[in-house]
Amino acid sequence: MDKKKVKNYMTSDVVTIDVHGTARDVIEAIRKTRHDGFPVVDGRKVVGYIAARDLLFVYPSTPIERAMSRHLIVADADMDVNDAARVIFRSGIQKLPVVDEEGNLIGIISNADVIRSQIEHVSPEKVFKFIETLKMLHDINPRMSREVVPVDKLLPTQSKIYEDELEGRIYEIKKGLAEPIIVVRKPGKLILVDGHHRAVAAKRLGIKDLDAYVIEIDEDIEIGLEKTAHEMNLKTLDDIRVLDYARHPLMAITHRLVRHD
Repeated sequence: MDKKKVKNYMTSDVVTIDVHGTARDVIEAIRKTRHDGFPVVDGRKVVGYIAARDLLFVYPSTPIERAMSRHLIVADADMDVNDAARVIFRSGIQKLPVVDEEGNLIGIISNADVIRSQIEHVSPEKVFKFIETLKMLHDINPRMSREVVPVDKLLPTQSKIYEDELEGRIYEIKKGLAEPIIVVRKPGKLILVDGHHRAVAAKRLGIKDLDAYVIEIDEDIEIGLEKTAHEMNLKTLDDIRVLDYARHPLMAITHRLVRHD
């Protein structure tokens, strides 16, 4: 698979601040957008960055040039998104302006965009490990292929997914960035092993087929995931519950920690 590029995940419609404005313009932009920082431009060229913290102890009439940071860290549209991630997390910034060769602003990529690009990453190694597990558990010799499978024939093995991650998968599919799902094919069955968010996203978008790593099993045996689906009464993707972001386990842990503190 081609490496994911910054241009595939950046936001092209960027709110900017004119270099000839004042701190008051930034305050208004924060109120309207709820963003915490903006690239500062002179025409189309990026000349600085101003964040909410830069407004501390300055008057609303203070010129942008006196309040903004001139220490620019930018990205190229063709940069590997993993390289952009290293820059973002090592520098401690939350957003990275994306510029062309002349320094003109063409987009912005945030730490949230980077995280979204890494969720549900599938690799051939992951598939091979699952195959090895099947061999050990059932004394069989599965085969693997890469092909397109029908979404409406998938048997889910996961009872719930999360709305925030589902939105990320919808975004990726629309951009043509969705990675393959993993399925086990038995006589008359397509068992979904990995990629439930992608499968439900495809169904919501009306997409009929998905790229998949297909693990072929000729033997008529019941694998563990299939048994799990039966026990949870899962028959189609419609049986999967979509939970909102606030009920995500990570959020629950965060809320507990906040209350504890």
